[in-house]
Amino acid sequence: MADLGTDVRYIKGIGEQKAKALAKLGIRTLQDLIAYFPRAYDDRRAVVKIKDLQDGENACTEAMVAAAPTLSRIRKGLELVKLRAVDESGTLDITFFNQAYRKNSLIPGETYIFYGKAEGNLLRKTMTNPVVEKEGQRQLTGRIVPIYPLTAGISQLTLIRAMEQGLAECRDLLADPLPDKVRTAHGLCHAGYAYEKIHFPGDEKELSDARRRLVFEELFLLAIGLKKLRRRRDGLQCQPFGDTDLTAFYQALPFSLTGAQRRAIGDIMKDFASGRPMNRLVQGDVGSGKTMVAAAAIVCAVRNGRQAALMAPTEILAEQHYQGLAPLLEKLGITCVLLTGSLTVRQRREALGQLAQGEAQVAIGTHALISEDVAYQDLGLVVTDEQHRFGVGQRSALAAKGRHPHLLVMSATPIPRTLALIIYGDLDVSVIDELPPGRQKIDTFAVTSAYHRRVWEFLRREVSSGRQAYVICSMVEENDTIPDERKAVTEYAKMLQEQVFPELKVGYVHGRMKAKEKEAVMAAFAAGTVQILVSTTVVEVGVDVPNATVMVVEDADRFGLSQLHQLRGRVGRGKEKSYCILISDNRNEETRQRLKVMTKTADGFQIAEEDLRLRGPGDFFGHRQHGLPALKVADLTCDVALLQEAREAAETLMEEDPALKQYPLTALRVAQMFEAKGDTLN
Repeated sequence: MADLGTDVRYIKGIGEQKAKALAKLGIRTLQDLIAYFPRAYDDRRAVVKIKDLQDGENACTEAMVAAAPTLSRIRKGLELVKLRAVDESGTLDITFFNQAYRKNSLIPGETYIFYGKAEGNLLRKTMTNPVVEKEGQRQLTGRIVPIYPLTAGISQLTLIRAMEQGLAECRDLLADPLPDKVRTAHGLCHAGYAYEKIHFPGDEKELSDARRRLVFEELFLLAIGLKKLRRRRDGLQCQPFGDTDLTAFYQALPFSLTGAQRRAIGDIMKDFASGRPMNRLVQGDVGSGKTMVAAAAIVCAVRNGRQAALMAPTEILAEQHYQGLAPLLEKLGITCVLLTGSLTVRQRREALGQLAQGEAQVAIGTHALISEDVAYQDLGLVVTDEQHRFGVGQRSALAAKGRHPHLLVMSATPIPRTLALIIYGDLDVSVIDELPPGRQKIDTFAVTSAYHRRVWEFLRREVSSGRQAYVICSMVEENDTIPDERKAVTEYAKMLQEQVFPELKVGYVHGRMKAKEKEAVMAAFAAGTVQILVSTTVVEVGVDVPNATVMVVEDADRFGLSQLHQLRGRVGRGKEKSYCILISDNRNEETRQRLKVMTKTADGFQIAEEDLRLRGPGDFFGHRQHGLPALKVADLTCDVALLQEAREAAETLMEEDPALKQYPLTALRVAQMFEAKGDTLN
């Protein structure tokens, strides 16, 4: 008798070799198998006559093999099997590439179902490499067929057969993590039914009911986990900061802060005085002044005898924070050290000594701040910039270097409220929704590559007026799989330097350069000796060159709107008029609409909402770096209403039974969900 922990190799038709291949898909047990959901579905229920096959459309047709298939070996590595199939309405010519076994497996006089894309005209229909099965089998045709992500050595048929057997084995073993009263109150089906129908729905309603149930469950468990994270934090205590007077800080600034910045600082001061560790996100558009809010928090922490650490995702950004903040903090008697991977051994030793002895009150750096040998005398505040680029583990590792330090996370990637409910479910949020006076409106244009000559002339005019420009390349795909940013950038920069702007200095940076090389180029660009900088999105965040007035983005359709908005924010930082030019030859209507959004609004939150609607949440968190459990079924783009419903249900249950003592299975599943990401909820 199998159980959910049974190794998949014991499932009929799998065995050792296929089990190894399935492991690459994360499928090792029966539980893993049935939780491996289809990525799409093909409706193959309808069977049409040969004469009714439509050119270019996938369809099933039932036909008899008219004569023995023929096998031709065209050259090494290319074999063709050809056959003719017929029904009472017409003839279908079928070709199989490199499937020699079809010559003997398809028997003349036998009837089969063929599923594939039909081509040809009324007189002659053809299909290439169709799916084939004997009439009546109904495994790959005659039903709604699940389509799974595959790996080498595993076919759709292998997975379908394994899934059927797996479900038959464990249908009655599936315990339901949703409490009965939650399930009935929200009109949801049982777990066993949902798992069966998500894989093998009989019709659209069965699929819809199964998906709704599984999406609700996933979001419900996630909401409970986030609530537990928040409660765990709320249960912690720390010494309240007694001194929250920032008069000296405000007097040291050469400008006045906006109302939105002061509101965010006010939120932080309340957190500092509360006696609980702060866990706050400051979210603001490009150029809204989040760094000054962080500076106020740092000053307050140091005035209260604690140290602060600011962690940035790149050396360039860490360096920039250091150059911007250190002089201001020094005016207030606060010593900063910079900690990055490119420090010499001596520089690093000195910085570590100052931190450990408390001679330096502030550390600014990259993930080098969380290295094992870094010790703080009394770390009381952790600030992370561009929060979504750090996983929970990295933030936790830095926080672990202090005694329940306050946590402030900053993001210039505006997150739509619907997404923030999940992504930042365990954080308090302050929004900076106003820009400092003097920030330029950036004129944005979306054009095709036919405008290249005019774009280059425009760049030449800007540079001759003493300005500078960025040109952003998307990565080229090497071998169709590995993006090669180095090749894209260096070849493009060479073309611009030699063929377009021989009289100017063109520089380039990309993510594979050594930190010191990157630094040198960025320093030259900031100093004005490099006039045009070719780059990948390595400049997306934080690099501040007020003299740069033009941002050109090649293949703009390959970037998300939020990313384009980040890139656009690199210009318009000085007094001169600035421009963003998005170049794309993609004629897809949806793509054109997306780029049009960029030309019409500069509101990052509006752009983020549009990006979420058009592309889904992936653009905000390309590699799930936000550190929360991965969602297998839920799609935050279209499941917003269900997200709200699941959150409310989770909150109601937690209010009634905070420890989930009456619902041990729910508690177990929530714990498992978060443990997979290295976070414990107890």
